[in-house]
Amino acid sequence: MDQGLYASWYDIAPDAEETYLTWLHGTYLPGMMRRPGYLWAAHVRNITDPEREAASARRLVHTTDPGVGTGFGFLLMFGVEDAHCFVDPSMEEIAAELDEVGRRTLAMRVGERSAIFVDAGRVEGPSSRKRAPGITPGPVIQFGTFNINDAANETEMNAWYARSRLPLVEAKEGNVGARRLVSMSGWPKHGILYEFETLVDAAKNLVDPSEWSRKVVDNLVHAPHSPTLGVRIWPEP
Repeated sequence: MDQGLYASWYDIAPDAEETYLTWLHGTYLPGMMRRPGYLWAAHVRNITDPEREAASARRLVHTTDPGVGTGFGFLLMFGVEDAHCFVDPSMEEIAAELDEVGRRTLAMRVGERSAIFVDAGRVEGPSSRKRAPGITPGPVIQFGTFNINDAANETEMNAWYARSRLPLVEAKEGNVGARRLVSMSGWPKHGILYEFETLVDAAKNLVDPSEWSRKVVDNLVHAPHSPTLGVRIWPEP
């Protein structure tokens, strides 16, 4: 089972996108999957719709820390047996070993931010069969990353996930699954990864207008553009 997860959000200039994706999907990701301990990789193209962004900005608090990258066009994830796979060697050390083409192509990423997470709990949804190949996350990914405004509010937040949010994922058709995450590296302390069968499922299956939900969400400080929502483009669903 995958106990560690690496996630990186970034943008790519439109005129560099074809070159970057051809190399990433054809060379870099297959090479990473041959590394010891690596169990899956997923590349997601996020939705950058202005209406969604405006709604998120109204509803959620986002950090203004200038040290946190603001890229969000793409999300790259790896799942490993043990999170220490991501530090022995590190992503930076792996990048340094690439050939000139690889190093130049990786440098096309703009506004990158990344984190290493360990599992804090997970549930399977009714559509968990859509998690393929193997244990690769499902076709549609929503990934929230955040800190909390006061440590005193963390117990309630964790209870909300355990008693309300994750049971919601287990109950509704179209939900593939979800996992709670805590970080060992990166800006956010907390992460929540939701997997859906379709974008329609993502839009309707997490609606929770309860007072408890509003209270907990108001205590969170999200990474820029969090939560991101997108469609997996590698491996193709």
